[in-house]
This record gives sequence, C-alpha cells and structure tokens, in this order.
Amino acid sequence: MKIGFIGLGRMGTGMAMNLLKAGHDLTVYNRTPDKLQPLVSHGARAARTLGNACRGEVVITMLADDAAVEGVVFGSDGVIANMPRGAIHISMSTISVALSERLAAAHAGVGQRYVAATVFGRPEAAAAGKLFIVAGGSHDAIEVCTPILRELGQSIFRIGEKPELANLVKLSGNFLIASLIESLGEALALVGKAGVDRHAYLGFLTSTLFPAPVYKTYGDLIADRHFKPAEFAAPLGFKDIRLAIAAAEGFRVPMPLANLLHDRFVTLLAQGGDDMDWSAIGQLAARESGDDGSGPVNQTSQALAQ
Repeated sequence: MKIGFIGLGRMGTGMAMNLLKAGHDLTVYNRTPDKLQPLVSHGARAARTLGNACRGEVVITMLADDAAVEGVVFGSDGVIANMPRGAIHISMSTISVALSERLAAAHAGVGQRYVAATVFGRPEAAAAGKLFIVAGGSHDAIEVCTPILRELGQSIFRIGEKPELANLVKLSGNFLIASLIESLGEALALVGKAGVDRHAYLGFLTSTLFPAPVYKTYGDLIADRHFKPAEFAAPLGFKDIRLAIAAAEGFRVPMPLANLLHDRFVTLLAQGGDDMDWSAIGQLAARESGDDGSGPVNQTSQALAQ
C-alpha cells in the first residue's frame, strides 16, 4: 500500500521501519530532515515537502501534541489539502478529544476518511511491532487500515465509530499509568526510608499482588532512579494529564486524582525535570521525605529478598 508517514520521533521511527519491512511503499516526512536518513537507507522515499507525503492511499501522523498535529493537517501544504479524496488519515498521536472531533469533521467535509488509532507502549515496543492499538472510526475505514495496524501492534481494539473515543481511551489509560507511577513512588519512598530494599520490595509486589508488566517496568525505573534518557518525556506526560482533565470537564466527570497528578508534574518540571522520563514523578515522594535512597538494608528487606 502507498503510505505517507509524518513524524519520526522515538515512536514514529520504529513504526515506520516496520511498515518498510512489511513491504509498503513508504514516503516519510519530518520537520528535522536528518531523521529521514535511516528510513531512506532502507527504501523509504524522503518527501521534500509536507504535501509530498500526503499523496498516497493512507497518511499516518505520529506527532507530539495538538499544535504539531494542527500544523501538519491544516494549511495549503497540509494533509487535508493534499490527500486524495477517499484516502485515509490515521492519527496515532495522543491528542485532545476536541481536536480529534475537529479532524473527523474536516476530513469528512472534503470526502476523506479519518481514523484515530492511539497506541500503548514505549519506543522499544514500537520498534518490535508490539504496540497495543485502540482504533476509532467508521467500520469500512478501519477495515482498510487493519492490515497496516497489524504491522505495528500485537493487538487492535476497535472502540467504536467515533474516532475521538480512541483518544479518550488513550488519555484515560495514560491517567491510570501516571496514577500507578505516583502510587508506586509513594510506596517505595515509604518502605525505602524505613530501610527496606526497594528492589526486593518491588520483586515481592510484582510476583504476588501486582504481576502486570507495567508495575515492573515503572517500578524498576523508580527503584533505580533511572529517568534519563527519557523514553516518554515528562512534558508529554504532563500534556496528557491536562488533556484528560479537559475531557473530564467536557463530560462533567470529577477526577480529583488527575488534578493531583497535574500538580505533581508541575512540581517535577519546576525542579528542572523537562528532560526526564515521566516516571520521574515517582521520585518526588522520596525526595520530599529527605531520603536519598542510600539507606541500609534491614532485616525486613532481607526477608523479602529470600
């Protein structure tokens, strides 16, 4: 299939490479041209302009935020102005519910189709084609997109005819992950300051009460205090919490925990955390307790490790 791919960040590069490996005719565009070369060397075409990447059957955007998506979709050199009638825009970015609704209406107005296909997974999952994908849009459009999405993810979940529902699911999921990070950080701070070995404690949790991989992934990052380089930068996590709160306001749903997370991200960023992984909010409780994480391992931690 003839596909345009716009946005070659940490997630997008691995996703685009998987499409090339699957044999698709891929044209790539990125605001920073030097990110095109690894894909071009594997057979992709480099688009000289944004519009040149929008001439195929499908255009995929994988961008940081609402402003970036608006910048490539609208305007004379944008996706809508250059994508053929009947073609499909697959937006895989984490954007607001409101913008997704606007995109659906704008594409429909010119005879194009729009699918929101949000993803769960970090860059290593994107590179391995192991993302979890939540797709929203018309049945026929998703049917066309499904072979493409299968090259990018291990599972595809159809959430409904309204594309914006996929964006809402993504925002709610990131809210839950951020809640997990904060609660793990607080628990690890508590036991760590008491002298319990953080890794032994985490091993206990993930082998008994909370065996889901997400607990180990983020628990290890917090226990190791390994927040650089960022796999998912803190400002992006903060953005997602703001978007979740905005969606909640629109639906008149109170989310007090989301507002707490909002303030935790403000604290992290105020302390210079812009270049840190979003899991760094999990270190705030320990820092605020005065514990630098270097305390001795006591008998309790030794027992947990056995």
